[in-house]
Amino acid sequence: MFRKGRLFINLLCLFLNYMMNVKQKAVVIDKHILTSTYLCRDVSIDCYLPPQVTNFSEASLLLINDGQDLVTMGFNKILDKLNQNDEIKPLFCVGIHCAADRKNEYGTAKYLDFMGRGVKAPLFNQFVFKELLPFIRLTYKTNSFKDKAYAGFSLGGLCAMDIVWNNPIEFTKVGAFSGSFWWRNKDQDAEDFNEDTDRIMHRQIREGNYAPWLKFFFEVGTKDETADRNNNGIIDAIDDTLGLITELEKIGYKKERDIKYVELKDGTHDVPTWASAFPAFLKWGWGVEKEVMD
Repeated sequence: MFRKGRLFINLLCLFLNYMMNVKQKAVVIDKHILTSTYLCRDVSIDCYLPPQVTNFSEASLLLINDGQDLVTMGFNKILDKLNQNDEIKPLFCVGIHCAADRKNEYGTAKYLDFMGRGVKAPLFNQFVFKELLPFIRLTYKTNSFKDKAYAGFSLGGLCAMDIVWNNPIEFTKVGAFSGSFWWRNKDQDAEDFNEDTDRIMHRQIREGNYAPWLKFFFEVGTKDETADRNNNGIIDAIDDTLGLITELEKIGYKKERDIKYVELKDGTHDVPTWASAFPAFLKWGWGVEKEVMD
């Protein structure tokens, strides 16, 4: 009887230690509302703080557009699992909730699309650099992070790519999930439309410069959409992303070394698909290398 009691106590202690470890490795979510002078609106942001980190300069910073989608996918649980398994390095994530006028804030800052959308994109850039980043540094008492990255979904992915590409000194990585790389300055039904020259992000890559430290992660689902404007048997979401990768390769970037492309079979244009791909993105960007035992 004594042995059974001792065994129970030992098992209980092991369980309590395990639960304490799990609790210590759970992210803390701080919710803030920033009143933006540039956007003329209140911006909700969610800060997912890395566990067991007191000096945030030791962590990497990841900004994520469409922060409301992170709430829907249970992003904190994704982070908790990776942290508890020691699969990622300390990562400070910030989810930026979108505006009702999303198509105007999340465009490309230098160029409007053919319908004039994206008119507030330059203001969104100003918000990120002159309001959001200073707020994070001041609130969490850190002047810098190990590195900074940006990610987003759909049009938010295009916006993330646009910001990183045009501000390479600020960032090291970008992640685009179902990125809206169809964004173009000419209607596809126009007689002189040419997808090789009229897709805005592709053009910016061609006109830009090679920054050797930049790394790119792209996710697309095979059922992201059904449109196939050039009738080549490949949906536009995949075609546009692969075309962007080709442009990156032309100026010096290499697959595998600099670019990770994930094509999800039966993946769709929705939060559950992006949630399923997000752990791969986090491990690609901030994964912990496991020691190989002899």
